[in-house]
Amino acid sequence: MKWLQKIPNSVREASGLEWTLWRKLPMIALLGTVVPLLGLLAVHTMTDADADAIQARWLQMADYFVGAVLVFHWTMVITVAIGCVIVMVMKGPGYVADSYPVSHADRPRVMPETAEEAAASRPARPRETT
Repeated sequence: MKWLQKIPNSVREASGLEWTLWRKLPMIALLGTVVPLLGLLAVHTMTDADADAIQARWLQMADYFVGAVLVFHWTMVITVAIGCVIVMVMKGPGYVADSYPVSHADRPRVMPETAEEAAASRPARPRETT
């Protein structure tokens, strides 16, 4: 079985914001990672090496905060990337799917289809040879 068979003469929609975002995502990911780390580096270099407990705790909280910002940023970049891919596939050419016969295509059924009726309308599976 071949996946993603294109429908002949299908029309692609014009690309939009998804390609613009897709091309900028690596730079967004890089800048969103480097800027907080540079800020954290600056905080660490400006802090005294023999700090008291209050200053050490504040520094540790800054570490945790930057870690949380990075994880949040990466999650958002991945989410936007998934959204871009979905929109690209949806705007791309049409693809053939497996046909599925609908028993009530012309007129609605009064009673739901039974399991036996559904099994009878399914195409037979090809036998696997081993």
